[in-house]
Amino acid sequence: MFDKEQSNIKPFETKVWLSSPTMHGDELKYMTEAFETNWMSTVGKNINEVERMTAEMIGVKYAVALSTGTAALHLAMKLIGEKLYGKAETGKGALFGHRVFCSDMTFDATVNPIVYEGGIPVFIDTEYNTWNMDPVALEKAFRIYPEVKMIVVAHLYGTPGKIDELKKIANKYGALLIEDAAESFGATYKGIQTGAFGCCNCISYNGNKICTGSAGGMLLTNDLEAADKVRKWSTQSREDAAWYQHEELGYNYRMSNVVAGVIRGQLPYLNEHIKQKKAIYEKYKKGLKGLPLQMNPIPEECEPNYWLSCLIIDEDAMCIQVRGEQDSCYLAEHGKSCPTEILEAIDSINAEGRPIWKPMHMQPIYRMNGFVTVDGNGRGRSNAYISSKTVDVSMDIFSRGVCLPSDNKMTVEQQDKIIEVIKKCFE
Repeated sequence: MFDKEQSNIKPFETKVWLSSPTMHGDELKYMTEAFETNWMSTVGKNINEVERMTAEMIGVKYAVALSTGTAALHLAMKLIGEKLYGKAETGKGALFGHRVFCSDMTFDATVNPIVYEGGIPVFIDTEYNTWNMDPVALEKAFRIYPEVKMIVVAHLYGTPGKIDELKKIANKYGALLIEDAAESFGATYKGIQTGAFGCCNCISYNGNKICTGSAGGMLLTNDLEAADKVRKWSTQSREDAAWYQHEELGYNYRMSNVVAGVIRGQLPYLNEHIKQKKAIYEKYKKGLKGLPLQMNPIPEECEPNYWLSCLIIDEDAMCIQVRGEQDSCYLAEHGKSCPTEILEAIDSINAEGRPIWKPMHMQPIYRMNGFVTVDGNGRGRSNAYISSKTVDVSMDIFSRGVCLPSDNKMTVEQQDKIIEVIKKCFE
């Protein structure tokens, strides 16, 4: 039980962030190059180089630089939707009326692009040993919704899901798999980088990601026609004419050459950032050993990028915690704790932690959507299925999990103090 008033742990003078950008100097060089050559818009050498470098690093043929990871996901939905169902009628998206399976425990940017294109997300529960989409639940989902032809898989906190099993199921039912690798750039599954497994995949260069441009995203594909189509859509679908000619709907989604300059300076440091993040994870794991909690799992077949270090409290070590839509409270208890208490304790020393992603099926906007998990008898269910034996894994991890300060500029001494505060929560 942490007592802020009695604690003698002094707050940090400078805030320790969850995950903030780490600049090296080359970023400014390439931004300045864009400025001095006057290539400040959505064309230029930085964009070309970032596309080339990212494609080579991940192991795909083509990368299309876009304004955000969400923009990349949106155009992926449109691209694959048209491939599966044909070009949409005016005013209707490419997925209009069609269900799409997607990860349940993720940020809503994974899901919203499905809705942009008129699709209906159906959420697939999480598994404990990867914190990603449960292949067993996915298999059951196809028995409930056999017509589904698209799966969107997010790799949570930089750890890949069970890609082989998920792809095998997708192939069995004739569905296409798309990776949301926004959080997992640089992570590998059986030696291959995430972002290379689906028919069309996406990464993010948002400000808190392991490599950043302050913003930016990338669509990844091995299909030249698809890459060209996405480039066209992302520049308002301008036709190859001397004037501005438009024959289909377009978007202002292309990456800026200035943002690309930041990313170009970041990419050579990806492995260094991963090494630093891994050291943070391992220090937490060692420092918190003996407490009634576990770190987020690392499956044997993958090497994560360790973007965020997280913990999950043992069920019997949870004090009473109640969460509303926008607030939470708990009942302090000796020897036990909960995410709310740990986050308040971390905040009291001027460090930033966060709850685990609140599952999509628990979000007010998506509560009426389908949700498929595996009950105690190994059966699949929709959100209308009620059983006392049902295990809602996503909700359980959310209720017991915490994202810890994982900034790669955090000092050893700062991390030691954070560990000490967490220990006090269980005293």
